[in-house]
Amino acid sequence: MGLRYAIYDVFTDRRLAGNPLAVIFDADALSDETMQALAREMNLSETVFICSAANPAHAGRLRIFTPMRELPFAGHPTVGAAIALCELNHAEQRPDFDLVCVLEEKVGPVRCAVRLSAEAASFAEFDLPRTPSRIELNLDRQGLADALSVKVADLAFENHVPSIWSAGVPFLMLPLHNLAVAQSVEFDPGLWEKAAPFVEGRMASAYLYCRGGVHHAAKFHTRMFSPDMGIAEDPATGAAAAALSGAIRHFDGLPDGHHPVLIEQGVEMGRPSFIHLHIDVKDGAIARARIGGQSLKTATGEIHL
Repeated sequence: MGLRYAIYDVFTDRRLAGNPLAVIFDADALSDETMQALAREMNLSETVFICSAANPAHAGRLRIFTPMRELPFAGHPTVGAAIALCELNHAEQRPDFDLVCVLEEKVGPVRCAVRLSAEAASFAEFDLPRTPSRIELNLDRQGLADALSVKVADLAFENHVPSIWSAGVPFLMLPLHNLAVAQSVEFDPGLWEKAAPFVEGRMASAYLYCRGGVHHAAKFHTRMFSPDMGIAEDPATGAAAAALSGAIRHFDGLPDGHHPVLIEQGVEMGRPSFIHLHIDVKDGAIARARIGGQSLKTATGEIHL
């Protein structure tokens, strides 16, 4: 059995940067166990399997796996898969061709807008399938600080304090005092397992953020660590950026209107990524939010099973 696959670098406009994603096509016949084994074999933050959609009007149905488990929703597989499918199905209409498609994920249908480009990286953005919500749990701040090798006083800036948010996948949001502190973090998985809360039956992933960034246009600099997902550190985490939109609106008290936010991640790994977050606030709440970014294909091949 041969399966076509491609590797895309997501949330970047240049190859060998951003977050690499394995896209495996025509995956209807694969069992859950085979998908998980292939995700371990690929050994990337996420591998996405494209299956036939239940609704024939939709572009495809996604199964998203980390090396350790399946996710109901993730950002860089959504962006990468949307571009991969559109490149596959509409190659004759490039360059600079715009279209809208719907991808079926376990979290629900996800609407994506794609701009294909023959000369540069293509771009895709999607509407958040769920608005972010806060999960209230007691947090061991000293234990969390020890796991990051920072001081407890560094786990905050302005109004921001540690909190848990989810827009489909929960993350423990850890605000850090400044960029220097964020770049100095030494994550200890053993200490994290002792201090991290369990959310929805699983150990929480760590999403670190501070204001500003290495890139002058970035409004937030972020890092993500997830022993539970088998991810030592992630170059870009769209689902976490989606959850972060809730923390930004809450702690910054965003007024009604449209708020564009550029998030950088992966800098410390040598794989800089740029996530475009757009937040629309109405009556003091998030009415709509979108995640977007560029992506390029870096490799193609065939898997033999």
